[in-house]
Amino acid sequence: MSTSKQISIVVPLYNEVESLPELHKWIVRVMNENNFTYEVMFVDDGSKDGSWKVVEELRAKDDNVRGIKFQRNYGKSAALQKGFEAVIGDVVITMDADLQDSPDEIPELYRMITEDDLDVVSGWKKKRYDPLSKTIPTKLYNWAARKLTGIYLHDFNCGLKAYKLAVVKSIEVYGDMHRYIPPLAKFAGFNKIGEKVVEHQARKYGTTKFGLNRFVNGPLDLLTVVFMGKFGKKPMHFFGAIGTLLFIIGFGLTFYLGFMKVFIDPTGTLLARKTEFFVALAAMVIGCQFFLTGFIAELIGRNSSTRNIYLIEKEV
Repeated sequence: MSTSKQISIVVPLYNEVESLPELHKWIVRVMNENNFTYEVMFVDDGSKDGSWKVVEELRAKDDNVRGIKFQRNYGKSAALQKGFEAVIGDVVITMDADLQDSPDEIPELYRMITEDDLDVVSGWKKKRYDPLSKTIPTKLYNWAARKLTGIYLHDFNCGLKAYKLAVVKSIEVYGDMHRYIPPLAKFAGFNKIGEKVVEHQARKYGTTKFGLNRFVNGPLDLLTVVFMGKFGKKPMHFFGAIGTLLFIIGFGLTFYLGFMKVFIDPTGTLLARKTEFFVALAAMVIGCQFFLTGFIAELIGRNSSTRNIYLIEKEV
């Protein structure tokens, strides 16, 4: 196997035995037509339907095919992470194995990375063949992701994406973070993020592998990505700021109520019977809790083995 390739294609898969031969044939045709040097990395996420046997057969016939098989199902993010760790191509393309992503898009994605000098190119399935139960929540999540990350993509979760090799070697994809790889890349210092309208193919074989839990996990993962990107190495800046603000508000309101009771209206309503007193008390308590949370997070961070790990682009 060559030590360098123009393109590495990472294909996470789970029970896609029917689509793999057709996908491989399609990829090979596109690669040969464009004279690309390439590798196809199939990552089997614990399939039970014989998908790995197909990967082994493809490998026996094509030296450009590589494969990784998980012992059990870990999820798409884990499959992408192991694929990213193994690839060697200058440009890394990810696509799903269900034939809904078209390999015909690869040459233009490659051109946008190499000639337009983009770090990440995300596919945008402008015309989709998904039911409304999937497209409406997707639009909502994409809107929230744009607002929180400052990355104005239409389709964060499109499986068809292209990256410079340095990008995939600099990020860690875990949990369900595969939905938010562009924000992970941005927070790793790769700010040249583009978008390309891609064709969405109707599903030919099988059924979708994603259930309703993605509607809950998606927003939680987005908040995690944004928080870790902005405050992962300085949590006190987030929790301490909120805690200090709440404490000042609560203390100020308490001081005001005490001043009014002592100097203005000493015979009036008892402080313990005023709603404002309990609001002030709650603000001070919650403020202290936020501050202590930030303080503890800082202590944990300073004792972490990754506290001084920073991404270095070049050295001379």
